[in-house]
Order: sequence, then C-alpha cells, then structure tokens
Amino acid sequence: MNVFKLAKIALLSTAVFSTGACAQEWAPDSTIEIVAPAGPGGGWDLTARAIQRALTENKLVGKNVIVSNKPGGGGSVGWTYLKGKAGNGNFLAANSSLLLLNNLLGSSPLSYKDFTPLAMLTTDWIGIAVKADSPYKTGIELLEALKQNPGALTIGVGPALGNNDHLSFVQIARKFGVDTSKLKWVVYEGAGGDIMMSLLGGHIGIATMSAPEMLAQHKAGKVRIVGLTADKRMELLPDVPTWKEQGVDIVFPHWRGIQLPPGMTPAQIAYWDKAMSEVAKSESFRKTIESLNGQVYYKNAAEFTQFLEEQTAILGPLTVELGLVQKK
Repeated sequence: MNVFKLAKIALLSTAVFSTGACAQEWAPDSTIEIVAPAGPGGGWDLTARAIQRALTENKLVGKNVIVSNKPGGGGSVGWTYLKGKAGNGNFLAANSSLLLLNNLLGSSPLSYKDFTPLAMLTTDWIGIAVKADSPYKTGIELLEALKQNPGALTIGVGPALGNNDHLSFVQIARKFGVDTSKLKWVVYEGAGGDIMMSLLGGHIGIATMSAPEMLAQHKAGKVRIVGLTADKRMELLPDVPTWKEQGVDIVFPHWRGIQLPPGMTPAQIAYWDKAMSEVAKSESFRKTIESLNGQVYYKNAAEFTQFLEEQTAILGPLTVELGLVQKK
C-alpha cells in the first residue's frame, strides 16, 4: 500500500472519529422544563420537584430547571404538551403507570410509545391486608381460602377497577390457581381511607392498596399486611414478607418516572440517561422520596422501555379478558 493511500485512510479515520465524537456532544441549551401533569402537591408534582432539586443541588445540569404544572385529563394535558416538543431535549415530564393503564383501558390515546421513556425512579409497593383478628395469618393461607371459595371474602379496591391495586391482586391470585372470575370486589371512589375504614369495620374481608396507606394501622396492630408486591422486604415493614418469599412469583411496582418528548437523538438520550442515574443515586432525592413513604426504584432508559413493553404484553390481554377496556 503506497503512502498516498495510507494518508487517505488516516484522514478518513480522523473524520469518522471526529464526527462520532461530535454526535455524542449534546447538552440543554436553554431553561430545562419538567412538566408535572397535575396540580401542585400530588405525586407527579412532588416527583418532578424532587428531580428538579437533585439536578440543581448536585449541579448535574448547566441550565436553570423549572417545574410547570399542567393538570387535566388524568395526565393527558401535560403529556400532550410534552408530545408537542418533539426533538427538544430541554423538556421532560413526570409519568407513572397511569400512562400505560389509561391507554390499555381505552380512556386515553396516549401511549408510552408516543414518548421517549427515560427512567423509572420511584415506587410504592402494593400490600394486601386483612383485619388483625382474621383467621388468615399469612398470604398463602388467604390465597388457599380464596382458591377453595373465591367468593368467600369481599375485596376492597379503589378508586376503580383496572388500577395497579386491582390488577396486581388478580395476577397474584391467578398465579396461585384462584378462579379470579368469581372474586367479589367492592370499589371505593375514596380509595385508601375509605377502604381501610371498611376493613376495620368488618364490611370487607380484604384490602388491596399502596402499602404506605396501610402502614399506620398495621403498626398499630389493627390490620395485618400478609404480602407485598416488592422485590425485597421494605424497611418500613420488615415483618411483612414479599409474595416471592411466599412462593408466588410476582414483583409489581406502583411506579413513577420521567420521560422525554418523541424524536430524541441518541446523544440527547445518553445525556439524560446519565443525569437521571445520578439523580437516583443522590442523597437529596432519596430523602425526599422516603419522606413521602416511597422508595427509590431505578431503571435506566433501556430497562424502562423493556419494562413498559413487558407490562403491555401482560396487562393488555388481562384488561381485555376482565372486560375493563372501554369501547370506542
């Protein structure tokens, strides 16, 4: 090979390397806006502000970070706003399992596929509880009773069928061989507080809801949480086993996370992927989430996207089979 060909190859290699390096160089070029698709004080708002604080206090970004509240439509107003920012990496929005479930249930045309999933960041785990004087001391004893007679105990859930509390219970029961078509549900629009009062009053036999909502009554010895959908025992409830510990193979997070608009470049995703991994590790973010009785539960962009695909494949057919999908 002559010297001129070698020189040409060297120049081409340098050009390719330089182009690749430039492709990786991206950072926000103006104020960063995190959309909370609800009013101040709710879960999405608190999550967005915890992210804002971690990004700012840990100097993870070089631009000002603001939170904008865009309530309405069960999140759809804020998410529609984000969808309109296609290709703009200065915008993000808090999300949760409602984005997935609203679409599967037919109440919203918006899907996670309309956005760029960035990170799962937090979770509340779901608990199943009975009254303290119930004869069922463990989750397995409760499931055995339901297997023998699925209609023996009424189950309180809220604010509607088709949410995480309902679907996780159905999955747990099915994995144990319970005929879930015969389960008896009582739906409470007031959700947690109303369900717990009914359980304590003996009006229902079982409650399924976010574990932190059951925490006080469990610690007071008035109810017994017999199983958690967590991957490991919660520090707040060290005496409560997970379903996996009891032989029922399920982990079901009631998650919140963050997403980017559609049309992101690999460089934009890489920038925010790294930033969110640092957010999830930050002490300030952990303390904020734990103060709300939540738990940091992190999945990066690739893991989060895979999780959403898997959940869609599981919950999509389940919602149809249960007759929960709204007809259009």
